[in-house]
Amino acid sequence: MRMRYSCGIAAALCISGPVVLAHHSFAMFDLAKVVTVEAVVKEVQYTNPHVWIQIMVPDDKGGETEWSIESGAPGMMTRAGWKSSTLKPGDKVTLAMHPLTSGKPSGSLVSVTIPDGRVLGPGAGQVPPPPTTEPPPATR
Repeated sequence: MRMRYSCGIAAALCISGPVVLAHHSFAMFDLAKVVTVEAVVKEVQYTNPHVWIQIMVPDDKGGETEWSIESGAPGMMTRAGWKSSTLKPGDKVTLAMHPLTSGKPSGSLVSVTIPDGRVLGPGAGQVPPPPTTEPPPATR
């Protein structure tokens, strides 16, 4: 009996180990800063392990910069009111994010005001209050 119990625990640890190690931290995002941008949705990847929103943000040179925004898992986002069809290419949104500490055009979703006026969060916890607007960092 003890042998079967020990083998079961060992198997569970072997299976769960890679999953735990594969999950990354959010240390690459500046969680003390919130950047808000007005953008156009380019693409939404509503897949595990995290939903990604690709947006086009106007730059100060009259062009656009593509930003990659990481959000929660699809299941979390669905429970928070999202659907895979909530955002579509071409939708104009106001998006608040924690930017990358490197200054590259990417961030972690804080909230997004979608075309119908609803404000949705990243799928974890309550939607935060609307942040103060800070211009996006200059892109290289």
